[in-house]
Amino acid sequence: MFHRILALVVKEFLAIFRDKRSRLTVVVPPLVQLMVFSYAATYDLERVPYAVYNEDPGAFSRSLTARLDGSPNFRKVAEITREAEIAPLVDGREALLVVHIDRRFSRDILSGEPGRVQVILDGRNSNTAMVALNYVRAIVMAESRELVRTGRAAGFPAVLETRAWYNPNLESRWFIVPGILGVITLLVTLITTALSVAREREQGTFDQLLVTPLRPVEILIGKSIPGCIIGLVEGTACLLVAALWFQVPLRGNLFMLYTGLALFLLSAVGVGLLISSLSVTQQQGLLGVFLFMVPAVILSGFTTPIGNMPVPVQHLTRLNPVRYFMVVLRGVFLEDAPASVFFAQFWPMALIAAATLTLAGWLFRHRIN
Repeated sequence: MFHRILALVVKEFLAIFRDKRSRLTVVVPPLVQLMVFSYAATYDLERVPYAVYNEDPGAFSRSLTARLDGSPNFRKVAEITREAEIAPLVDGREALLVVHIDRRFSRDILSGEPGRVQVILDGRNSNTAMVALNYVRAIVMAESRELVRTGRAAGFPAVLETRAWYNPNLESRWFIVPGILGVITLLVTLITTALSVAREREQGTFDQLLVTPLRPVEILIGKSIPGCIIGLVEGTACLLVAALWFQVPLRGNLFMLYTGLALFLLSAVGVGLLISSLSVTQQQGLLGVFLFMVPAVILSGFTTPIGNMPVPVQHLTRLNPVRYFMVVLRGVFLEDAPASVFFAQFWPMALIAAATLTLAGWLFRHRIN
């Protein structure tokens, strides 16, 4: 059995790489896309989840928090009473930012000194953090102008101090590049597997494949392995470009990253084989790839935060393997997340891979018969 599958794998690689144009299509465009998108992509957001740590019982701090509460751009998720409560909220992605008002805030303003407000940001999504910071800055400035206008303070009464976790300089590229790595790996893997069976049908070699000693399950495995290998090589190449060229910090465990990549590739191969089993021509296979790619990327959290989506759409994202792989990528690159974070992403990807591969195998046997 092993030798038969190996022969089919070799045949698949020869079919992919024997043509110069096919070689260029698999290798060059993904790297070009990584370079271009990493420099060009930008984002936006609304309804920012935040927490308040107010140590000042004075009127000025209450006025500032009321202004935050009344802003349509923010959604308060917690009121903190101890400094130790900050880290779990940010680490667990429950709050994108924490507004910390110093205990001397009102007294400093009354004495003519600037009151200090600290904003602690989750820098894993740098663009979202920067937009949220601008929202907070606008609210603090509006409150300061109101205090000056009413004569309750002179000069500039409030000073905003910021601290971004995981991405101190809020480099948007640190957030964008790992996401693009996942998108490109998905695209290459899908194209490779989605065209495999369709290519056989279009070239008239599918019937010849059926008269070989290979059983349907062996053909399915032989069609899966090249996509996994190409996706692994492409993912590794993008990883090196991200770490060495774009200088994105690689803080986490590579074993966790490659475990997540393996499960992600299996789920992507399952989807690709589903598309390939339903396609008669390569054109149909390509169309199926792009029909899957667009919603998969949009619902992954790469372009917009999943928390900002409608609740039914948030539940729909649970069927998307890219959603889980994005968490793995950013958890390894930016924050050196604990193993529990990764395991929570591994089992959904494994479940999706099992379901898609099983359904692809059933469709493959059904289409043969």
